Amino acid sequence: MTGLRAPSRQSFDVVIVGGAVIGSAVAWWLTELGQPGRVLVVERDPSYEFASTARSSSGIRQQFSTPVNVLISQFGVAFIRSFEGRLGEDGCDLAFREHGYLVCCTAAGEATARALAELQRSLGAETVFLTAAEVGERFPYVATSDLAGASWGAGAEGWFDAMGLMQGFRRSARRRGVEYVENEVVALDRAGGRVEAAHLASGERVACGHVVNAAGTRARKVARMAGLDLAVEARKRHSFLFSCPDPVPGRMPLVTDPSGIYVRPEGPWFLTGLASDPDLESDPHDFDTDHALFEETIWPLIAHRVPQFERARVERFYTGHYAYNTLDQNAVIGPPPELPNFHFANGFSGHGLQQAPAVGRGVAELILYGGYRSLDLSPLGPERMTAGRPLRETAVI
Repeated sequence: MTGLRAPSRQSFDVVIVGGAVIGSAVAWWLTELGQPGRVLVVERDPSYEFASTARSSSGIRQQFSTPVNVLISQFGVAFIRSFEGRLGEDGCDLAFREHGYLVCCTAAGEATARALAELQRSLGAETVFLTAAEVGERFPYVATSDLAGASWGAGAEGWFDAMGLMQGFRRSARRRGVEYVENEVVALDRAGGRVEAAHLASGERVACGHVVNAAGTRARKVARMAGLDLAVEARKRHSFLFSCPDPVPGRMPLVTDPSGIYVRPEGPWFLTGLASDPDLESDPHDFDTDHALFEETIWPLIAHRVPQFERARVERFYTGHYAYNTLDQNAVIGPPPELPNFHFANGFSGHGLQQAPAVGRGVAELILYGGYRSLDLSPLGPERMTAGRPLRETAVI
């Protein structure tokens, strides 16, 4: 934090902890749905340099194993397509590159891939399963000798301007009266079944009607301030931008290798990435990049899958974090029964950017109406965390 700023008043109807894409989406939807009171967003770093939003791969897909995630992405695609018109002067063209995802599988994963494609189609997605021969015909640069095939999102999948989405939400929310302050929530006052106030690093006590935990990798810390536990931790994800002198013809999708490594176009270059090995909890302040990961692990695998990448050269690199739900890799949305004015919006495990439009609306509906009016996000409620009853998402990239 560079300079703490106190809020303009001592009481707000809603205090949102974290102002990146999830917190700003909640703030915007509150104004869009007619929030009658005052909303405060407390953000540690208004530059967002190290926010997961800024360091994401900016993708959206419907190829999930959990039905609610498929529906959330469909909502997100429609919102992204209409973003510029919907937000007016605060919106922008999010440069949605609808190239699709090509998720490759070996024989061991073929039955699962076919079943998931069928599930996604039943929910309205455009996913199709391609045999290895069909992959080779449609994407001739993809090596298929060790593949059984791939599921392909033929439409409504791709990547877009992550910061454009976040900043649009933020600009519009502020224009509509939401107050953003550079500060940090350091404690919460809880009395029985309610959170009554948030204490800020600058010394103020801010009374509140509702609190939204949109703190990303620090979500567990904020939950503990309210006397709650949350199985969410920071896990590093390393990203590399590389050039290649040999062109890849046509509209290349995001290609996911059976190893879990992905690669996609990014302007004149290509973007690829992978988790640390082993994939363990990390310090949220640790952004050091494991450069050996590209040379020793990523490069051999992407060069095998797309032979042109044998001549890849790293141009840039960065490292971010997933706010990783260790129970089931799914988001945790809404209030626990014992604390109905404390709302989780956490644990997206890499899916937060694409899920922000739907989750922002859902949390706003819970605050304003006491229940969902659009998408039913109740399968992602926090009760499953307390019960240790996972709703497992297997399609994590």
